[in-house]
Amino acid sequence: MTIKTPPQAPPTWTHTPEQIKAEATAVIDTAKKLHDQVAAIEGPTFESVIKVLAAADNVRYGQINQLSFYHHVSGDKQVRDSSTKAEELFRDFDIEAGMREDLYKVVNAVFEQHPDVDPESKRLLEKMNLDFTRNGLALPKEKRDELKILQKKVSNLEVAYNKNLGEETGYILFTREELAGVPEDTISQFANVDGKYKMTYKYPDIFPVMKYAQNPDTRRRAFVGDQNKVIENCDLLIQAVKLRADIAAILGYKTHAAYVLEERMAKSPESVITFLNDLRDKLAGAGKTEIAKLLKLKAKDLEALGLPGDDSFNVWDYRYYDRLLLETEYEVDAQKIAEYFPMQSTVEKMLGIFETLFSLKFVEVTGDERSVWHEDCKQFAVWKDDSGEDEFVGWLYFDLHPREGKYGHAANFNLSPGYTDKDGKRVYPVTALVCNFSKPSANKPSLLKHDEVVTFFHELGHGIHDLVSMTKFGRFHGTNVARDFVEAPSQMLEYWCWQKNELKNLSSHYLEPSKTIDDDLIEKIVKSKHVNGGLFNLRQLHFAMFDMTLHTSDGSIDVTKAWNEMREDISLMQQGNETTYGYASFGHLMGGYDSGYYGYLWSQVFAADIFYSKFLAAPMNTTAGLQYRDTILRPGGAKEEIDNLKELLGREPNNVAFLRELGVEN
Repeated sequence: MTIKTPPQAPPTWTHTPEQIKAEATAVIDTAKKLHDQVAAIEGPTFESVIKVLAAADNVRYGQINQLSFYHHVSGDKQVRDSSTKAEELFRDFDIEAGMREDLYKVVNAVFEQHPDVDPESKRLLEKMNLDFTRNGLALPKEKRDELKILQKKVSNLEVAYNKNLGEETGYILFTREELAGVPEDTISQFANVDGKYKMTYKYPDIFPVMKYAQNPDTRRRAFVGDQNKVIENCDLLIQAVKLRADIAAILGYKTHAAYVLEERMAKSPESVITFLNDLRDKLAGAGKTEIAKLLKLKAKDLEALGLPGDDSFNVWDYRYYDRLLLETEYEVDAQKIAEYFPMQSTVEKMLGIFETLFSLKFVEVTGDERSVWHEDCKQFAVWKDDSGEDEFVGWLYFDLHPREGKYGHAANFNLSPGYTDKDGKRVYPVTALVCNFSKPSANKPSLLKHDEVVTFFHELGHGIHDLVSMTKFGRFHGTNVARDFVEAPSQMLEYWCWQKNELKNLSSHYLEPSKTIDDDLIEKIVKSKHVNGGLFNLRQLHFAMFDMTLHTSDGSIDVTKAWNEMREDISLMQQGNETTYGYASFGHLMGGYDSGYYGYLWSQVFAADIFYSKFLAAPMNTTAGLQYRDTILRPGGAKEEIDNLKELLGREPNNVAFLRELGVEN
C-alpha cells in the first residue's frame, strides 16, 4: 500500500505546568457555559440538547485525557503535579455537572419524547438519562448536596492514592551474597549504594529477585517491602470504601457493588459471588496438589543449598519455586527463552501479526517528525488497507521502559477517542501503551521474557481495540465497554503467544537474528502454559473476592485483616507472621475497577470461547480476524456486548472452552 500523509496531526506534548493549569481551566469554563445554555433551552429536542452535549463531550474527552495523562509519564515532576491537579479539577467538574437538576430536566424531557433516532444515538440518550438518575437527581436537594460532597471526597482520595503510587521511590539495599541466584544482567543494573545493591520496586528489579533469589529471607524482605511500599495509601482506601458504601445507601442501593454492577454484564453481586465461589471450588483441588508438589521441590532445594528445612509454603516462595519447577521438570529456562525475544524485533513482528489479522499497517514516525512526551517513546501512524484504499485509523504510542515518576505497571491509555464531529468529519483516536520492561544494557538489547511477551500482546490488544473501533460518539469508542467485558479482547489475543507457529515467527535470537527458537523449546513453553494454573487463578480469586468483600460491606470492615486472612485462605499460601498492606498498592480498586476485579476472570470465559471457536484451527486466518475486528472491536460500547458475542459465535457464549483451558470439569 502507498502510505499517504495522515489526515490528522498527532497531539503535541510540550505543555508546561502553567499551560496545563490554564487549559484545564479553559476546558471546564467552556463546558460550564455550554451546559448553562443547554439547560436554558425551552422546548428541548434531540438536536438541540443531546447532539450539542455529545459534540462538546467528544472534544472534551481528548482534552481531559491528554492533560491528565502527563502525571503518568512526564519526566518533569512539576508537570506531573500540575497534571494531577488538572485531573482533580476535571473530576470535581464532572461531579458537579452530573448533578445539575436543570441539565437533567432537559435531557429527561428528550428521553420522554422517545425520539426516532439511529440505534447508537438512542443508546447515548438512554445512557445520559441513566447517568443523571444514578447520580441521585430524583432525590431531595439536601440529599443531592450530601452526595456531591461525598463523591468529591472519593474522587480526591482516588487521585491522591494514584499520585502516591506513581511517585513511589522505595527500595531495599542487598549485599551480593543476599542476591545469590539473581541473574547478573539484573544485578548489573542495580545502583551501588555504600557497597550494596539497590533494588527498587519497579518490575524489572523486583520480579527477578522474587524469581531467582535463593535466600528465602531476601525474597521475604522484597515481597513485604513491595506490599508495604505505599503504606500512606491504606487510610485512603479505607476511607473510600466507607464513603462508597455511604453513597450507595443514599442512592437506595444495598451496597456499592450493587450500584456498580447494575450496569455490568454480571448485573448483580450475587451472580459475581456465585461465579467466584464456583470457580474457587473447581480450582481448590488443583491448588492443593500444586502446593504439595512445590513443597517437595522446596525441601530438595533447601537441602541442596544447605539451608534449614521449612514445611510452610509462603507467598514469597511462589515465583521462585514456580520458576524452579519450570526449569527442572519442564526445562523452561526464562533467561534462555528471552534471548529469542529482543524487544525491537519482537515488537515489529507482533505488529506484523496484527497487520495480517486485521488488515492494518503500522508506520513508525522517526526523527524530527516525532511528537512524543519522552525520548524513550515510539510513535506510529496506523492505517487500514482492506477496503482497496489506504484508510487512516489513528495514532499509536509505545512508552516501554521504567523511569522515576512513571506509571509502574503495564496499561493502555486512550488519549483521545474516535468519533464523527458535528460536520460529519471523522476524528481519529490516539492511544498509548505504557509498560515497564528492562532497558537495554551496554552488552545486550532489551530482552523480553515470555510472560512479558504475553503482557505486551495483551496491552497491544487494548490499543488495537482503541484504534479499529468506529463509533459516532466518543463515549462509546474502543474500550469504553462494560468493565467485565473490556479485558476479553486482549485476553483472547494472548492465545497467540502460546501457538507454535506464531511463537516461532515472533522469535529471533539477539546474537543471530536469522536463528528462530527451536521446536523443542517451543513445545516446552506450550506444555508449561498451565503449570501451577490453579495457584495462579486462586491468586486472582483472592484479589477479586477481596474487592467484592470490601464493596458488599457497609464500610466498617477491617480491611487489613480481610486482606491478610483472605490471602491465606483463598490463595492457599502462607505469609508467616507478616502483616502486609498490599491493598495500599492495589491500584485497580482506586482506578475504576472497584467491584470490578472479577472481570479479569469473567471475561476469560468470552476470550476462550472466541479463540476456540474462531481461531484455534487457524490463528492467522484473516477472514476470521476481520470478522472479529468488525463484530467485536469496531462497535466499541455502541451495542450490547452480549449481542456482539452472539453475532460472532452464532450462539450464546458458554464456558466450555474456559474450563477446558483451566483443566477442570464443568
